[in-house]
Amino acid sequence: MKRREQVRGVVSRSVLIVDDEEDILELLELTLLKMGLDVERAASVKEAIKKVKEGPFDLCLTDMRLPDGDGLELLKYVSESEHDLPVAVITAHGNTENAVAALKAGAFDYLAKPVSLEQLRTLVKSALSLPQAGTSPKTDNEQSLLGDSAAMQAVRNLIEKLARTEAAVQISGESGSGKELAARRIHQKSVRSDKPFFPVNCGAIPENLMESEFFGYKKGAFTGADSDRDGFFQAANGGTLFLDEVADLPLPMQVKLLRVIQEKKVRKVGSTQKEPVDVRIISATHKKLGEQVDAGKFRHDLYYRLNVIELRMPAIRELREDIPLFVNAILEKLASSAGEKKPDVSAEAMDSLTRYDCPGNVRELENVLERALALSGGQTIQLEDLQLTPPGVSSDVPSTVSANGKYPLQDYLDRVEKDAILEALEKTRFNRTAAAKLLGITFRSMRYRMERLGIN
Repeated sequence: MKRREQVRGVVSRSVLIVDDEEDILELLELTLLKMGLDVERAASVKEAIKKVKEGPFDLCLTDMRLPDGDGLELLKYVSESEHDLPVAVITAHGNTENAVAALKAGAFDYLAKPVSLEQLRTLVKSALSLPQAGTSPKTDNEQSLLGDSAAMQAVRNLIEKLARTEAAVQISGESGSGKELAARRIHQKSVRSDKPFFPVNCGAIPENLMESEFFGYKKGAFTGADSDRDGFFQAANGGTLFLDEVADLPLPMQVKLLRVIQEKKVRKVGSTQKEPVDVRIISATHKKLGEQVDAGKFRHDLYYRLNVIELRMPAIRELREDIPLFVNAILEKLASSAGEKKPDVSAEAMDSLTRYDCPGNVRELENVLERALALSGGQTIQLEDLQLTPPGVSSDVPSTVSANGKYPLQDYLDRVEKDAILEALEKTRFNRTAAAKLLGITFRSMRYRMERLGIN
């Protein structure tokens, strides 16, 4: 069938469907034709590769099981050739292994049999809106992922690939290494860029509120539910839901999350009906999720749903050659917000920053430079302005007390309390009310303790 090149001045979009079952081909073709698309068929891997060579196509839908091979062979050919063609695979019902294997091999997305026409139309619309490689405009967040090191170049290259699929991504890395920044960049470069990016800190939500916060609730579902309310999934509909610190989800909530990911539908608390949601999941944690699975703290099946592709964010100590770039970018931002000229950094100070391990990564580096900027008076930052902590010593430990010492007792207890409060504040994005709930104390007690310990 010869495809139309143009209809009434509008370039037509064409889809190649690959399956050896006539009824499946008929169903797919009829649905796609109703969407105004051109359709061509193939019944084997060999025929499909021939059609792709003759192309061009805007999307390929292929079954996994074909008479002369499987869909992964076709996917491999497309990935290794220069064809900029998104490929979606159709898998047997419940065959998660095939779906995960296809996504890891570079598939845009997958559909499970029996094919849901609603999900098919959503997938096709997403695939046909994909930006062409290399055409995404730069954003402030993209520019923040600086670095010329091999490690940072590898991160940016992987993000480019991840942005062109719908695969679930699990971002690992230490606290402060830029996991949310990477998630935002994946979203910004994807077809979902004009839809919401909705970040959720899983460790900051009380367990008894999780279901209603994630899925929403109906009026009268519980005391205080005086109107219908959408949850995180509805708020992110069409876009990306970023689950930060996903390892902190309790096991009962993990079961419910897994069901939503599998069905692509949510049920509000107090409702008997499920509603469809179109959300891409990106998750992150500073914990080793595989170890959490082995310890029985994280579900094995949810782990494989979330960890289709892993993106590891390197720690600053692995990027020493990039530290001068980070320093200059942070100082530029700090000076700009203060309406001042960016200060210089002495060679001695820069050398010390480059050698410093920076356990808190970029977040700690920002704190160090903000303090140094205040101490330097805004001219040139010197080594003494940095006040870097020697290796193995906590910055909160008084000079008269060793890092591991428990005496004087009050100093030791203050340090433990301060660490717990800072960790709770970080988990709740510095929401003091939520942090107080997490710690099991009142807001008034939280405020008093922060003032006593000098936490601003």
